[in-house]
This record gives sequence, structure tokens and C-alpha cells, in this order.
Amino acid sequence: MDEFQQQRVALKVRIRRRGIYLLPNLFTTAALFAGFYAIVQAMNQRFEHAAVAIFIAMVLDGLDGRVARMTKTQSAFGAEYDSLSDMVSFGAAPALVVYEWALKGMGKLGWLAAFVYVAGAALRLARFNTQLEVADKRFFQGLPSPSAAALVAGFVWVGHDYGLQVADIKWLAFSITLFAGLVMVSNLRYYSGKTINLKKSVPFMMIAGIALGFALLSWDPPTVLFAGFVAYAFSGFAVSAWNALQRRQP
Repeated sequence: MDEFQQQRVALKVRIRRRGIYLLPNLFTTAALFAGFYAIVQAMNQRFEHAAVAIFIAMVLDGLDGRVARMTKTQSAFGAEYDSLSDMVSFGAAPALVVYEWALKGMGKLGWLAAFVYVAGAALRLARFNTQLEVADKRFFQGLPSPSAAALVAGFVWVGHDYGLQVADIKWLAFSITLFAGLVMVSNLRYYSGKTINLKKSVPFMMIAGIALGFALLSWDPPTVLFAGFVAYAFSGFAVSAWNALQRRQP
């Protein structure tokens, strides 16, 4: 065995011994399970459970990265695993849930809208992964896939909660699914919230606003969540319009 082969074997042994970090990847696995559970529940026509599972996946996805940073257990494996989990939970799952709920009866148009959403999520995740080192941390380019998933799942949850007839809202479901898929791959900028420093003091009114938000959420979770993510989805257009006005000013 020559020296080069010995170095390769030694490198493989070090990688094998290093293993992977357990804690952040547990959260990622839980998010992946929630996305898979949403697909299974949609196939069983339990759409409320499916929508809630996608929101649970969203919460877990937000925790895994923060846990990794807090415990200093970031790794290349964790980043790749998180991206694959996101593709299931926020790409395939929402598309299949809304397809089973409202788009299935629309024939080719239905599954094409679902595919546009899945393709948009895949492209959004690929672009995010390739721009990690150069992107402005304050903003996302395109609607983040968890927010797009929340937009679609939130509409399913609202429709089911209010007992809306699918035949009456199938075109609205089609439009929302298509819109979410296309906005993910747009160049619109969305505030990321990554620059928020939780260690700094904040005004009293901000705490009061957070308390009010929790109160509204407990009053009507599907409506409040859906309305919140609709507002966030359109915030990108507002930010772009504001930036265009700023550039025109002398």
C-alpha cells in the first residue's frame, strides 16, 4: 500500500470515528417524521392532522439550527440532512396534502400546480445552499420554503376548519399553490429575523405585542397562522416596492 492509499484509509477511519452529532439531528429527524406523517394523514383523508403536522415540522426545523449553534455542534452532515428533511416536509408534503384535498379533481391542472410547488421548493433549497456564504443574513431571497409550506397548509387547515366545500375553493387552492411555488424562486427579499438579538433589552410594548399575538393564536390558530403567513408572503412585494422608490429618489 503506497503513502497516498494509507492517507485515504486514515482519513476514512477519522471520518468514521467522528460520527454525527445527536441532538440537532434528533430535531431534524423529528421534522422529517412530521412531514412524512402529514403525507400519510393526507392519504387517509385526515387533512387537519396533515396541516398541523406541517406546522409542527416548521417549528422543529427552526429549532435544529439554533440548537446546533447554541451547542456548537454544526456539521456538514447536519446541513445536508436538514436540507433533505426540508424537501420532504416543506416541498413534497404540502404539495401532496393540497393535491389530495382540493387539486385531485382538477385533472392535469391539479397535479401540474402541485409539481410547480415541489419544483419551486427544490430550486429554492438548492439556491439557498449555494448562496450561504455570500447572502445577506438579514434577508431571504425568495419566500422561504417553510413559509410557503405554512401558506399552503394554513389554507388547507382554514378550509377544513370552516367546513368549506372543496368544489367551491379548488381554484383558490390552485392559485395559492401556484403562487407559493413561484414566489419561492423569485428575487423578492424577505426579512429573515436572523439579526434579532434575544439578549438585548426591548421596549415594553414589544412584550405586550407578543402576548397579544399568543392570545390571538389561542383564539383561532388556523385563521391567525394563515393570515400571518399571507402577510409575510406579500411583505416581499412591499419591500421590493419600497426599495424601488428609494432608488428613484435623487
